[in-house]
Amino acid sequence: MAEGWAKKLAGNEFEIRSAGIEARGQNLLARQVMAEAGVDISAQESIRVNGEMLEWADLLVTLCDNAEEQCPVLNPHTARLHLPLTDPAKYRGSEAEKLAAFRETRDKIRQRVVYVLSELRAKAVVNSR
Repeated sequence: MAEGWAKKLAGNEFEIRSAGIEARGQNLLARQVMAEAGVDISAQESIRVNGEMLEWADLLVTLCDNAEEQCPVLNPHTARLHLPLTDPAKYRGSEAEKLAAFRETRDKIRQRVVYVLSELRAKAVVNSR
């Protein structure tokens, strides 16, 4: 969901890549709630983070504690930001309750992406002076 929001909200302003500690495939509830918000994530892939990606990245944002704890060591030029969320896929309840958990997480992820993009834009302005 974070990749979908980042690409929608940043457009071509930043190059966005997404990966996880594990490749799990797409969650149908994530696709559904993102589509409700006007973001199509159906073409996105679930891939594992790799050394090439970590070498390329200027900023690594982690959203779950598992990723924060297990993320490989970064190069000195890569900044790291942890903005924790509960994984909605781990929620146990009725289908309606699961859907509500995914919607809540979708909205929280959007807030975090807006924050990260505003910080990156502010940094770019400072660096251009």
